[in-house]
Amino acid sequence: MRIRMIELMSTIVCPQCGGAKTEKMPADSCQYFYECTHCKVLLKPKQGDCCVYCSFADVPCPPIQEGDSDCCA
Repeated sequence: MRIRMIELMSTIVCPQCGGAKTEKMPADSCQYFYECTHCKVLLKPKQGDCCVYCSFADVPCPPIQEGDSDCCA
């Protein structure tokens, strides 16, 4: 049995201003909203994505990393 390491740190990039910030993601849930720390725009997931990390960050949310494609359905 292979143990999968879940990455909790992800860099989220604002599509409005390009500002980037590395944040710690929730370990057991998706994050639906994120306020950009640079321009204060409120980010929401793109259609078809479960959370802002899956839409705008370099590492998807922990539930997706674990293979739960219905994590926020």
